[in-house]
Amino acid sequence: MKISYNWLKQFINIDWSSQKTGELLTDLGLEVEGIEPFESVKGGLDGIVIGHVVSCEQHSNADRLKVTLVDIGDEKPVQIVCGAPNVAKGQKVPVATIGTTLYTKDGEAWKIKKGKIRGEESHGMICAEDELGLGESHDGIMILDDSLQPGTLASEVFKVEKDEVFEIGLTPNRADAMSHFGVARDLKAGLKQKEINQELITPPVSHFNVSNRSLRIDVDVKNNTLAPRYCGVTISNILVQDSPDWLKNRLKAIGLTPKNNVVDATNYVLHELGQPLHAFDANKIKGNKIEVKTLPKGTKFTTLDGIERELHEDDLMICDVEKPMCIAGVFGGIHSGVTEHTTSIFLESAYFDPVSIRRTAKRYALNTDASFRFERGIDIENVEYSLKRAALLIKEIAGGEITSDIVDLYPNKHKDFEVFLAFEKINKLIGQNIPQDTIKSILASLDIKVKNVTEAGMGLTVPSYRVDVQRQVDVIEEILRVYGYNNVAFSEKLNASVASTSPFEDYKIQQIIGDLLASKGYYETLTNSLTSPEYDSFLEGDFKNKNHVTVMNPLSGELSVLRKSSLFTALESASFNINRKRQNLKLFEFGKTYHQIHDERIEEKYLGILLSGETNENSWTGPSKKTDFFQLKSIVDTVLERLGIMNLTTGPDESLLFSEGISYKTKEGITLVSFGMIKKKIVKHFDIKQQIFYADFKWDDILNSLNKTGITFREISKYPEVKRDFALMLDNSTTFKEVYDLGFKTERKLLTNISLFDVYQGDKLPAGKKSYAVSFTLKDTSSTLTDKQIDKIMNKLQNNYERELGAELR
Repeated sequence: MKISYNWLKQFINIDWSSQKTGELLTDLGLEVEGIEPFESVKGGLDGIVIGHVVSCEQHSNADRLKVTLVDIGDEKPVQIVCGAPNVAKGQKVPVATIGTTLYTKDGEAWKIKKGKIRGEESHGMICAEDELGLGESHDGIMILDDSLQPGTLASEVFKVEKDEVFEIGLTPNRADAMSHFGVARDLKAGLKQKEINQELITPPVSHFNVSNRSLRIDVDVKNNTLAPRYCGVTISNILVQDSPDWLKNRLKAIGLTPKNNVVDATNYVLHELGQPLHAFDANKIKGNKIEVKTLPKGTKFTTLDGIERELHEDDLMICDVEKPMCIAGVFGGIHSGVTEHTTSIFLESAYFDPVSIRRTAKRYALNTDASFRFERGIDIENVEYSLKRAALLIKEIAGGEITSDIVDLYPNKHKDFEVFLAFEKINKLIGQNIPQDTIKSILASLDIKVKNVTEAGMGLTVPSYRVDVQRQVDVIEEILRVYGYNNVAFSEKLNASVASTSPFEDYKIQQIIGDLLASKGYYETLTNSLTSPEYDSFLEGDFKNKNHVTVMNPLSGELSVLRKSSLFTALESASFNINRKRQNLKLFEFGKTYHQIHDERIEEKYLGILLSGETNENSWTGPSKKTDFFQLKSIVDTVLERLGIMNLTTGPDESLLFSEGISYKTKEGITLVSFGMIKKKIVKHFDIKQQIFYADFKWDDILNSLNKTGITFREISKYPEVKRDFALMLDNSTTFKEVYDLGFKTERKLLTNISLFDVYQGDKLPAGKKSYAVSFTLKDTSSTLTDKQIDKIMNKLQNNYERELGAELR
């Protein structure tokens, strides 16, 4: 939420710096995330002065250029070459001096420099209004009032407004602070704690009066539950045109684009007081009657953005006697809005049910400034006051007269919420005794009235605009944030009761593996657990038996379920990086997945590792090399080895997410990790054109499989190891894993390692055959191996390979 400091000062008299004010707002719970400067004219017209054209002669080398001498208030006039057709002697003009920065329509900066144009020196530029950001015209230079003195700063002539804008990270519960007046209210309470008493300056509406009753619009609210209060008034004989500069500058400062004086006035009051309003063209209201009601499901309605939508039966609509005109509290219709031809309006100010507005806005993905406030809860007691404020503002800037009494349908009056506040509860929650006089002062500054006081506590009445203060603890939170979290004393000693349970051990193990991966060049990521249900179409195998855990009030359809797989948020991260020219990726993440089987909701931990791109950049030491499956397998094996998890079996991937993938399982058949190359159709969905390799560790099962005996070691043998090689011709279907397992099954004592260093397939081998070059490492820790021992082992290996795998020595 953006808050203009100049605008804020209209409601409270404060001369602090914006930085100091921002710190106080943050202490009050309205976190100021940044302060940005604003200028009504970009650049503030710095370096622009008023010049007097002393002479204007034809350029000797260009028909369309003039050479002028311009008095800019210095000792001597400066020579400026100008191409404008309307430049002439005796004019007062705006001049951009040497070193001035100007801006294009797209906001690109460029600087005025001394130069030569067709052989004539030019020491500045005489400007058109679009070059200064004062308008759109580029037909010629600006001709200014002849009474202006040369050298006068243009910023003084055109009254450039400078402002500072707070970016406030507003929490959803603070509906009362969704306006400049609401922020000023909090600021007043904070200043009072610093013994600075400032009264709020409320825009007056006492001079509101009805000029005549020539245009009456009847209102019929058919659903008081969805529209507990509805107000309206007509204003006639208005002139729709551009808003005055002061109003446009207020809206521009907070990021809004001015439209016309009527729409701008409603937006102004929205951000001033937090009350959404809507103006209807009165001449387009058939039957001179407004009906607030729901319509049958499937009714067609075209909104202001030109999109035809089919309405839901629960959508509250603002209608005339023939047609719908507006989705209440959310978005206007294309056929009833204010245009330059509008002469009379019906101005609406209402309170709509927050739940209904929230559902409607999400149903159509229409997140407007109005729905943002309605769905969080506005002040029902502020509806009529805001209507009067807006009507008077429209009269001021658009003319016209108020031509009806205010319609105010408010059948069930709001009652302020009452709560009892126990002193003991205050001290217990805050952890510090706050004097009762201080508590009363804070409550008074927050407009929370004290009805009665006993030894145990106080009876309080909460104002209608504090829709989030409904419980005793809510009031205590209000006291604490105004009192100041920083003012709560704390001891140097902190006592806590912490049980030494498995989560702390889990954290240590996670940190060990995280450090291991980081040391090998991997970057840790943290992604959103919320994801899109459309990814479910890629999930096969065991995932199909698991249902999504859905979010009751999702922010959007793309964030409506909790992730069932760790893969897709990892691919979102990969896509984000690749689209920003970061193609070589080594990422890992510890996180959780969620699913539901029948009525049981299950949360599981995971470790995901993603590899893509190239393992190294091109350099003089050698060419780059693409990441492959075996690099991923290497890091998977490294992680498991570091955890002491050994003797796993290898099997096919059951998730079916990989085009080439395998799983490591325990002897009991529990899958600890699945990894491989992700299928092309999945990668393509994320607009990724390179191979993605991914490993999904089932972290809970990993932890259960850890070796609890600790680290074991043995001394390095002083006896040498021996290597022997076989070139084995095997069937194409035989895997190295079979060769590996059979080797250790044959010789368990002296064989320490088996490695594959070459694979050959070609026309020199029979069809359906391949050749594995396999190296065997032998070692005896107690003595030096003899040739006889070595030959015996190798013969036994050869015989077993021939018998079990059908191998032949080449």
